[in-house]
Amino acid sequence: MVVMKNILLPTDFSKNSMNAICHALEFLKDEECQFYILNVQKASSFITDDMMVVNSSTTIYKTLINAAKKSIDNIITTIDEEFDNSKHKFESIVDYDNFVDSINQVIKKHHIDLVIMGTKGASGLSKVLFGSNTVRVMQRCKAPVLAIPEGCKFKNLDRLAFATTNSKSFKKEHLEVLSKIIELNNTSVQILHLADKNHLVYDANSNVDFFNTNFGNPSHEFIDASNQDMYNVVHDYIEKNDINMLAIMNKKHSFLERLFNTHAVEKFAFKIDIPLLVMQYQ
Repeated sequence: MVVMKNILLPTDFSKNSMNAICHALEFLKDEECQFYILNVQKASSFITDDMMVVNSSTTIYKTLINAAKKSIDNIITTIDEEFDNSKHKFESIVDYDNFVDSINQVIKKHHIDLVIMGTKGASGLSKVLFGSNTVRVMQRCKAPVLAIPEGCKFKNLDRLAFATTNSKSFKKEHLEVLSKIIELNNTSVQILHLADKNHLVYDANSNVDFFNTNFGNPSHEFIDASNQDMYNVVHDYIEKNDINMLAIMNKKHSFLERLFNTHAVEKFAFKIDIPLLVMQYQ
């Protein structure tokens, strides 16, 4: 049986990242989990210059790390008081590194099954704007990522949509986390087969059999959509069918990029207000 036991929770101590942590604790409240709460400090050029002329025991580095550790300890104390879940254990990690590299190092060291993190909101708008860090994690992370939009409160996961262009055949190991999420929540699953001029609908046949075998009795929707319209098609389906979570598979230079129709990750925008599960095609 697939188990989700090691969960990574990156935080920048914002309200948004705390919301994602609370979402994770509710989402996995019935699971035995080891949570790793990670804060990554990034040196400014000023600090980097200073550190070149002082020894390794200088207070600049230590002050940053100790302050971050104290903030994580405060989060854990708050969690223990509010959730009081004996099934959940917590460990704090503070790193001084590139954000994505740090996450991948933690994933490897602690055998992380799932990364759960928040996204940045665009002020004054109902849409959610992914910060460049979140996008890079989704593109380069070595583990599945569950991105929680700003302000998204936990609700029972009744209806999940998995969107795919069927550019490759799936194997069971590609979708282990998705299988576990469906199993835990007894979730209804809709498979959105998106066809464009490069990936025709008939390529979906073997995957239809795969989904029927591994996900009980999913429903299938076959939708024609150009690259430019793909996001709108998925968004409309989510709205019309009351979908609680969207799942996609990330393959380099393929679906994730086409879905959002953008070239610069810094401008990566996503307008739905439900959690997004991004799995990696290894």
